[in-house]
Amino acid sequence: MQWKTIFMKELLEDWRSYKWIWVPLVFILFCIMDPLSTYYLPQIIQAVGGLPDGAVIDIPETEPEMAIMMSLTQMSMLGVLVVIAITMGVIAGERKSGVAELILVKPVRYVTYILAKWSAKLLLVFVSYLVGMLASWYYVNLLFGEITIIEFFSLFLFYFVWLIFVVTLTVFYNTMMKVPGLVLTSTVITIMAMSVLNQIFSFRLPWLPNSISEHITTMLTEGSIPNELWMASAITLGLSLILLLFSRYIFQTKEMAE
Repeated sequence: MQWKTIFMKELLEDWRSYKWIWVPLVFILFCIMDPLSTYYLPQIIQAVGGLPDGAVIDIPETEPEMAIMMSLTQMSMLGVLVVIAITMGVIAGERKSGVAELILVKPVRYVTYILAKWSAKLLLVFVSYLVGMLASWYYVNLLFGEITIIEFFSLFLFYFVWLIFVVTLTVFYNTMMKVPGLVLTSTVITIMAMSVLNQIFSFRLPWLPNSISEHITTMLTEGSIPNELWMASAITLGLSLILLLFSRYIFQTKEMAE
């Protein structure tokens, strides 16, 4: 009952702050922006004045697999920033304002409080990501070619594993810091550092969390799920679980110390 109460409270707050409206709309924009601009590029060039006389641009045909991967690329760049932004104050903001102390004095278990907050933000991200990718899937099938429903849900679920990690990492920093801006900065720096490590050690360690997108591309082009994708997803989920456990320990330690 405590978990449900805090979970519903978080959902209500997200609704009152219009997150349930603008986050899905932003994700739709991110997911359809590149496929549409790629398909209509010749018309866009013509509309802005065309090319100089004699100039020729040979635009290669875009496969549907590459078109839908454009959407995941935007999610990796801009979508992840939105996920961090809507999660950066989920606990840190209430700790700073003193609301967390009022809730925890009920008493509410620390793990219940963290899991309820984590679940609410994860649900918002899941729905927004699903709506955005469904829009992308529709336009890719309409303009570039068919992406089967099995391929769509495979890439959708595997990439959502990465978004689970992003939400969990942000919640982890929420339990360490009271300033949402520091949570945002720390999460972004951590993901950037992980990306650098992935670029350096991608051949030796193909199961790093940041490599999930690359393995999804391989899955779409080869038509089968590579073992590296299973490994990267399992390790990413394992790291998320470890971060949740550490979040509970750090949060309880800090609150009791204060």
